[in-house]
Amino acid sequence: MRLITMPIIALFLLTRALFAQELTVQQVADHAYAIIGPTSQRSPENLGNNATFGLIVTNDGAVLIDPGGSFKGAQALHEAIKTVTDQPVKAVINSGGQDHRWLGNGYWHDQGATIYASDAAVADQKDRVSQQLTGLSTLIGTDALAGTDPYYADTTFDAEMTLEIGDVTLFLTHGAAHTPGDSTIWMPSESVMFTGDLVYIDRILGVGPQSSSLDWVASFDVMAAQNPAHIVPGHGRPADLARATADTYDYLTN
Repeated sequence: MRLITMPIIALFLLTRALFAQELTVQQVADHAYAIIGPTSQRSPENLGNNATFGLIVTNDGAVLIDPGGSFKGAQALHEAIKTVTDQPVKAVINSGGQDHRWLGNGYWHDQGATIYASDAAVADQKDRVSQQLTGLSTLIGTDALAGTDPYYADTTFDAEMTLEIGDVTLFLTHGAAHTPGDSTIWMPSESVMFTGDLVYIDRILGVGPQSSSLDWVASFDVMAAQNPAHIVPGHGRPADLARATADTYDYLTN
């Protein structure tokens, strides 16, 4: 029995360790959390969740900042969320047009959540959906991508939007950066800023053909004017404004 049982236990512990490496939940403030994925490339193991996501728990449901990079990636995020709260996710905000910012929407729509995004994000998503799905099929594989059908936001906004969920008020502000449709989500009650891909921590910025360095700097300035105490970035660990400035703003301007 010991010869059979020990390998099973070891495999179970290894599986838990691998899962923990892929998504780590960190509390940032009383009701705000970061769900931190790896800073490495998309892979079958991370299901396209190679990013940092945000979670806000209100007295009337949870708000998820970015849905995951695939249908199965969204399922993995849901399992991480369940370690924090049993509240249903009522709202999902797409902070931009990158794949892990929206391709998990379909899962959350099926769960009854309302999806929010800027008009520019939805336009970018539609422009690049074929390219993103093709890239994901190569990077994470068709098995991991199974069930991922594009689903766009139920409610969109142009420049700004105020969103009230339960006892929490959020301010959504569009500002092009890594993608044309990037937005920040400001939670003033706890001085938490969810930046999406406006801020990168712990890794080099992803500057691509869809990016605008000049707009990125201007959008960062708008975000920084709120002087947030806590920043949940699009990639990497939560940080303060000084660290976000050093890792992102200074890279763009120096």
